[in-house]
Amino acid sequence: MWGMVSRRSAWLIPAIMLIAGAAAWAAGHERTLRRWAQYEPEMQDPVADPPDAWQEAEFAVGRLRFRSPADSFRFSSFHGFQAGKRHWGADANKADRIFSQALRRLTRIDVRSVEQIVDINSDEMYDWPWMLALSIGDWQLNDSEVEHLRDYLDRGGFLMVDDFHGQREWQAFAEGIARIVPNSTIIELKTGDPIFHTVYDLDELVPVSRRDRRREGSDEQGETIPRWRGVVDEKGRIQVAICFNQEVGDSWEKADDPKYPEQLSSLGLQMGVNYALYAMTH
Repeated sequence: MWGMVSRRSAWLIPAIMLIAGAAAWAAGHERTLRRWAQYEPEMQDPVADPPDAWQEAEFAVGRLRFRSPADSFRFSSFHGFQAGKRHWGADANKADRIFSQALRRLTRIDVRSVEQIVDINSDEMYDWPWMLALSIGDWQLNDSEVEHLRDYLDRGGFLMVDDFHGQREWQAFAEGIARIVPNSTIIELKTGDPIFHTVYDLDELVPVSRRDRRREGSDEQGETIPRWRGVVDEKGRIQVAICFNQEVGDSWEKADDPKYPEQLSSLGLQMGVNYALYAMTH
């Protein structure tokens, strides 16, 4: 009897290994089919691709992929040090996809269901007229990247930045802008500005933050009062829309979270829609 059991086990082990190998291959194959699988380890909140993820459209939400000295790394016994969560991937890619759905439903724009990840030093940047950058407060730019962004904005590109806080992060962001757009003018946006009325009339600037409250005063990082700012060109057109001390991306990412205030999600989506339509019409 023992010999029979042993002989059967000898067949069983290779069979289990074969099944396990097939399952691993299938999982790896499924991962390669996902549109941005190679960047998912760097994202804060990656989600499964929708069925039409590979279907092209006239417009896609561009997500700027940049470097930060605070980017994390993790160690793999097989591959050594690999990039882990990175600042560019804040709220990605769930926020991008919920916003893409909203833009598709609330406007007549032919919007792709998934984002377009654009490396900051890639010429591919010029193919996407609207880009989003989160946690931009400590971006690290070399001369080539500065030149790419300057050229992008000069050609009519639009950048929305969000989710950075305090004077230290503002200073780092502003220094980057000064290199990208020399002698740039950063203005405080007002409720009467066209960018707040392209689709939705936002007659009151209500902060979009992680919590349903206004953040006032200052803390150890410096100023925390929400600001709506913009970098404008010589004609007064906004090239960079700045959501400072705010978290609009959170309002998109958490739009399906019952614990997050619906009013803030709605407001955040309306702001995004206005910014996207402004970029296409001005």
